[in-house]
Amino acid sequence: MEAEFSAKEGDINLSENRQQWMSRHIDAATTELLKADAQVFLHQSLSTPCMDVLTGAAGIYIINQQGKKYMDFHGNSVHQLGYQNKYITDRVKAQMDTLAFSPRRFTNVPAIQLAERLTTGALSRVLFAPGGTSAIGMALKLARVVTGKYKTISLYDSFHGASLDSISVGGEYQFHQDMGPLLTGSIHVPPPDIHRGIWKDEMMYADYIEYVIEKEGDIGALVAETIRSTDVIIPSKAYWKRLREICSKNGVLLILDEIPICMGRTGTLYAFQQYGIEPDILVLGKGLGAGLIPMAAMLCKEEYNKAAHLSLGHYTHEKNPLGAAAALAALDYMEEHKILDHVKEMEAHIATRLERFKHRGKGMLWAIEAGNAEQALYRCLEQGLSFKVSSGRVLSLYPPLITTREEMDQALDIIITAITEP
Repeated sequence: MEAEFSAKEGDINLSENRQQWMSRHIDAATTELLKADAQVFLHQSLSTPCMDVLTGAAGIYIINQQGKKYMDFHGNSVHQLGYQNKYITDRVKAQMDTLAFSPRRFTNVPAIQLAERLTTGALSRVLFAPGGTSAIGMALKLARVVTGKYKTISLYDSFHGASLDSISVGGEYQFHQDMGPLLTGSIHVPPPDIHRGIWKDEMMYADYIEYVIEKEGDIGALVAETIRSTDVIIPSKAYWKRLREICSKNGVLLILDEIPICMGRTGTLYAFQQYGIEPDILVLGKGLGAGLIPMAAMLCKEEYNKAAHLSLGHYTHEKNPLGAAAALAALDYMEEHKILDHVKEMEAHIATRLERFKHRGKGMLWAIEAGNAEQALYRCLEQGLSFKVSSGRVLSLYPPLITTREEMDQALDIIITAITEP
């Protein structure tokens, strides 16, 4: 059962292909470290057993114990601006020399400045958290306060974090398994997956959500990923406009989770900006901390600033000056180096390179369907390219946004060879 779910949902950690790859590429010293890891850490699906030991990272590369470099097209979506980006690390080091921690009841300049930078449109209120899972929890609490309702609608196959409240709205069985009762009122509906879903018309998925809202009668929030990054499901503008209308009509808060795709992954700072809509609550994380400091945020509208009587977060590192400094530096770097323009240029180039394959993508978030996905993964690892396999047959690519055209072509050459060779 464990092997089955690993193959279906994420990295393939337990297969014969993994064992064969490790026998060819992992030396004795690394093997001993992997054994030590397996002896001291709790085992969990998708994370163990580990496949290699890293000792360094720079730019778009991670570097293992043996000195081998991998182009990292996975990075858990925290590496938007690469590893060891000196522009950012210098700013964080400078912050460490002045104020590394800010106790609650106090604020600090970097936190205030970051909150101001993140606000957009009607999303004018901000609360920080040490991770995306925690920020989702804050959003769920706020929705209950604002609406007086506890029921939510979210999508099967979605991922919103690994705590009990976030897996309740998440839609992956791998996280529900053996957990027993989750949050009462967590209702799930099919995602708008026209590739493998039950309907081929996106509007049928939207109509079904409206049907559930009308039948339940007391839904407080719709929680969804603007674009599902795991296997890159990209809804249409019409779908999101329809859902925005449905939520507004029925008094349901629209909570958008952009934890893995914020900070320019799709070509705009926030993905919803490409859909002509605005959520009631927006959740950010991962790349927000520039791959240096765990940092997440919840943004909401001014009229929802009505929870002063309770603690939505109250996290020890709530207004983390180091995380704020990292995020501010990342935003400045993106502006000075015109990263969003680069992402849009790369989108067109990648689409051209992949036009003869079954693919989908936006910005620098891409999926390639391949019948030999697992085999292709290990072929690519041999050539120094790492990425994620999702849903059993999807090559999911999340390259750093600083990846050059030449580096991208090198990676795509490796991938194309891997999936086309017998």
